[in-house]
Amino acid sequence: MQKIWDKLVNGLKKYCDDNGFTDVCLGLSGGLDSAVCAVLAADALGGKHVHALMMKTRYTSQLSLKIAAEIAADNRLDFKEADIQPTIDAQKAFLADLFGEEPRNIVLENLQARERGKILMALSNQYNYLVLACGNKSEAAMGYCTLYGDTCGGLAPIAGLYKSEIFELAKWRNGLSKVMPAEVISRAPSAELAAGQKDEDSLPPYSLLDKILKLHIEGAQSAAEIAAEGYDAVTVEQVIKRYKNQAFKRLQLPPALKL
Repeated sequence: MQKIWDKLVNGLKKYCDDNGFTDVCLGLSGGLDSAVCAVLAADALGGKHVHALMMKTRYTSQLSLKIAAEIAADNRLDFKEADIQPTIDAQKAFLADLFGEEPRNIVLENLQARERGKILMALSNQYNYLVLACGNKSEAAMGYCTLYGDTCGGLAPIAGLYKSEIFELAKWRNGLSKVMPAEVISRAPSAELAAGQKDEDSLPPYSLLDKILKLHIEGAQSAAEIAAEGYDAVTVEQVIKRYKNQAFKRLQLPPALKL
């Protein structure tokens, strides 16, 4: 884990230096991925050069607000909290008028992610911050991300790591010094774009998903070969089909740090 963390820290610092950035910004959601990205950036650049924004909606839990504020304090980040719900409500009303009907749930979920991405890009334009996209390899593989939303950014620091690897990396880094509350590691992953939403409503558990993805992506194994190793054939087929169908999203993602 030390080797991976050092590569990420050094890679982020070099990327900023090479591209003329002294500061970065990111959305600090209270979830694991943004927590790890924020800590990574603080280790690489110093907390005062990391500008974190908690952009809450009606679906943002009190736990997420608490976690984001605690991470910012522990790492001495420049931190602000902003309520974007009024903007989402206005966009919903505009689209209802445009469509002649109420927007579908997926439209409203993606509106939230895109509003956050828009705000981060505005910060980048205003202050010359590099926007960090906080997605991981598991999400990208499954297309579990919003184009022009949480995929906005000039660099995706942890996009070369599967979600299960990020859990382990977070535990290891927190063991060196407390940089994030334990809840951000132990809580069930959620994008918090709808009431009661959990990642596992849409995806297999990451512990299973990542094993299948590794066998298919790194191991170049077919669905039949993976199923022959004891994995449920239906689940494997669904994962690989979705992986192939979401290639168009992966072509549009910001670069990941190389490991």
